[in-house]
Amino acid sequence: MTDDASRKHWMGLLAKAAPQDLARLWAKVSMDVQFSFLRVPEVGAVMVRGRAGATGAPFNLGEMTVARCSVQLEGGEIGHAYVQGRDKTHATQAAVIDALMQTGKADTLREHILDPLREDLEQARAARAARAAATKVDFFTMARGED
Repeated sequence: MTDDASRKHWMGLLAKAAPQDLARLWAKVSMDVQFSFLRVPEVGAVMVRGRAGATGAPFNLGEMTVARCSVQLEGGEIGHAYVQGRDKTHATQAAVIDALMQTGKADTLREHILDPLREDLEQARAARAARAAATKVDFFTMARGED
């Protein structure tokens, strides 16, 4: 069985993955999986909330489109997925992988799908941070006029 923190981590990776990347990695694993839908893939909207200064009173920022899906494997394991956008295939693949991560196939999936997705997301985050750092201005190096 898995703990909640681990499941939260892999579900986050699956939700944040680019649909084409997840599909490519899933095709490489090529597992024949029998499952039934508990909730067929569907598209809807969720309200995104924010807080002023990250500590103020919550407010409704706006709506975001999501696709969601729930599946059950033949062994009884249940998988869920919510992904940003309208890609029902992405939601289905993420839900199936979530269910499979609760089986003996977890190590294979972690090695061939989750680890590459994590590396891709970390590289993208580092590239964004590098672009942001390039625009940083250090005001303490400017002359203050204290001749």
